Amino acid sequence: MQLQGGSAGQIEALIRGDLDAAECTAPERTLLELVKKLTLTPGAMADDDIPPLRAAGWTDDQIAEGVYITALFAFFNRVADAFGLDDPGYRSGKAFPPKPQ
Repeated sequence: MQLQGGSAGQIEALIRGDLDAAECTAPERTLLELVKKLTLTPGAMADDDIPPLRAAGWTDDQIAEGVYITALFAFFNRVADAFGLDDPGYRSGKAFPPKPQ
């Protein structure tokens, strides 16, 4: 499963965090679960979070890249929040999930 070339349904499911509906492979799911933990509870990250990724076939370079990309998105979101920038998708009405009221 890749976002590039992925179906609209897969992309929408990933935006919602619904890995079952996104039909992720087992290795993709393992990586995305780490990304979720790093995003929502970064202080809970531990050394034992990495071996399952290696067991799923991810290399250390790939794991590091996943962490870097996750960290960059967190950075971008915090900068946007600090300057009060809106998500352009919300203005166009094309954002998933819908903006809370």
